[in-house]
Amino acid sequence: MKWEWIAVDWGTSNFRAWLMAGDDVLDKRSANCGLLHVKQGQFDGTLKMLLDEWVTNAAPTIAMAGMVGSQQGWYEVDYCPLPASADSLLAHSKTFTTSWGSEAWIVPGLRASPAGGIPDVMRGEEVQLLGLAILEDIADFQAILPGTHSKHVAVENRQITDFSTYMTGELFQVLISHSLLGRGLPDAVIDDSAFLLGVEASQRHAALSQLLFSTRTRRLSGELPAESVSDYLSGLLIGTEFGADCRGLVWLVGSAALTRRYQLAATALGIKTRCIDGDCCFIAGMQSLQQRLTEKHHGQF
Repeated sequence: MKWEWIAVDWGTSNFRAWLMAGDDVLDKRSANCGLLHVKQGQFDGTLKMLLDEWVTNAAPTIAMAGMVGSQQGWYEVDYCPLPASADSLLAHSKTFTTSWGSEAWIVPGLRASPAGGIPDVMRGEEVQLLGLAILEDIADFQAILPGTHSKHVAVENRQITDFSTYMTGELFQVLISHSLLGRGLPDAVIDDSAFLLGVEASQRHAALSQLLFSTRTRRLSGELPAESVSDYLSGLLIGTEFGADCRGLVWLVGSAALTRRYQLAATALGIKTRCIDGDCCFIAGMQSLQQRLTEKHHGQF
């Protein structure tokens, strides 16, 4: 059998791991055990518990990405500057050995520091973008990775050259759970027409804070049913992400549930998109980095 190794996506809220044999997936683990659930200094023991029999009688290499490399993570791994390629990600990675003898490493994440612009960071998505380039054999593309903090990314010659973060998912949860807009709502129903109404409203030349209040006024006027408020708000927030930078084909990277609404909004705005599974991209990206690291250790890098 091909050598076994483990790919880990360890974020703020969730943990996911894949037991690999070369580039074949043997098994998968997931748990609601992100960084918020791990006490400082207990990452080693927590990982061993989560991986269980995968590491009971063996010490496979473990490749990790995500917030596990942040200030609140296992080790703080400094961000890699742009432009960033697979080689530069490896050059900035943190390597160490676990208590049970596995060689482990953490991908650094990326930092954007435009002159006179707004600084930005990402952790984990850079691996998915590398995987997308490999799976689709493309060197130049733009992509959106929906999520709590949605990422818009430009890739040129298989190097990440620019990206922006939108707090769309987190802002939605705050507004629907802790603001006047979501107060007293019944159980939500799926309402694509309400979602598209929100997308349409997002394109009006007005401040976001003003647009958001239309969620309230349309409900009061009876134009928007109470059970459709969340879909309208979702359309409003997602629609604001699609600006002048979305030209040509845009790749949507994530689960079907995450990408569906983005594709619906993009189609309404005349933007061409293609969807690809985020887990498949993550595994392909990690597999490529793992192979490069192995070759480097054998003097072939």
